[in-house]
Amino acid sequence: MADTSVKNGKGRSNDRARIWGGIDLGGTKIEAVVVDARGEVLGRARHTTPVKGGPGEVVKELYGTLGEAARTAGLEPAKLAGVGVGAPGSVDANSGTLAHTSNVAGGWEEPYPIASDLGDLVGGKVVMGNDVQVAVAAEYKLGAGRGYRSVLGVWWGTGVGGGLVLNGVPWRGQGSAGEIGHMVVKPNGARCGCGRRGCLEAYAGRASMERKAQAAVKRGEKTLLFDIMRDKGRTRLSSGVWSKALKEKDPLATRLIHRAVAMMGVAVASVINLLDVEAVIIGGGLGSRLGPQFVERISDAMGPHLFITERKPAMHVAELGDLSGAIGAALLAGPRM
Repeated sequence: MADTSVKNGKGRSNDRARIWGGIDLGGTKIEAVVVDARGEVLGRARHTTPVKGGPGEVVKELYGTLGEAARTAGLEPAKLAGVGVGAPGSVDANSGTLAHTSNVAGGWEEPYPIASDLGDLVGGKVVMGNDVQVAVAAEYKLGAGRGYRSVLGVWWGTGVGGGLVLNGVPWRGQGSAGEIGHMVVKPNGARCGCGRRGCLEAYAGRASMERKAQAAVKRGEKTLLFDIMRDKGRTRLSSGVWSKALKEKDPLATRLIHRAVAMMGVAVASVINLLDVEAVIIGGGLGSRLGPQFVERISDAMGPHLFITERKPAMHVAELGDLSGAIGAALLAGPRM
C-alpha cells in the first residue's frame, strides 16, 4: 500500500520532473496531493468546496488547494510533471470538460473546460477522470483491491458513486460506467438530485439525507443532527455529524442511515448478480467514516437479494481513506505502478 503520510519534498529538485499532482473534487471538500512515481504522498491539502459561484469559482479553489499541497512538498505547481483531477458528474476525458454536476457549487449542466482553465493557472497539462473511477483504480493498485482481478467500488458520500475494475482493466464503458448511485432501487420512488425518481442516491446520498432531515424538522420531528452540525462549526451535515448522531442514537439519523444501508444492499447485490466481481470496496466520506461495522451491515443487507447466496464477495473499507480519489487522480496524470 502507498505510504499516505506526508513527506517533506524539499531537497528533491532532481526528482521534480517525476512528481505529480492529484485533486479530488467532492461535494463538500477538495483534496489535493502531490505524489512520486511510487504513489507516496509528499504533500497534501484540503479546502472546502465552494457552495456557489459555478465552475469558475471551483477552478480557483482547485488551484488554491493544489498550490498548498505542492508547497507542502517544497515546490510550486508549475514544477509538477502533470496534474490529474477526479470529478463527479459527466467527465469527457478527451476534451477535459465537466458537465451535469448536481452536488458542486450549485451545479451546472453544460460542459465546462475545467482541465483547460486549470491548466492555464498551473502552466501545464491537466487530465480529468470520474472521481470514483480514479479512486477505485487507486485502491485496486495500492489499497484494498490488491490481490483481486475484479472489484466494485462504491463511494458513499455527498452522492453515491461507483467504479469497476474487470479482469484487471478499469471499465469505463462510454465514459459513465459505474454510476451505481443512479441505479433505480425503487421505481417511482424518492426524487433524486439528478431529477429522476427512485435512484439509490435519493436514499443514500448525504445531500439527499440532509434534505429529508430538514423536511422532518419542519414537520416537528426532533433530532440532534443540526445541533451537532452547529457545534462542529459546519454548514452542512458532514460525515462526522452523521457519525456522532448515530453514536448518540439519534432516532432520525438512525432511521435515515438504516434506509440508506438497505437500499445500498439492493443496489450492490444487483451489481454482484450481473458481474460476479470478487470484492466490493466501500469508500467515500460516509463509507470511510462509518467503517467496517457499516460495511458488514451493507453485506447483510445484500443477502436477501443475492442469487448465489453462498458466495458473497469480499467486503472492504477503502484503505487509502480520504486520499484515494486524489491519489487516483495523480496516477491518472502519470505514474503507473
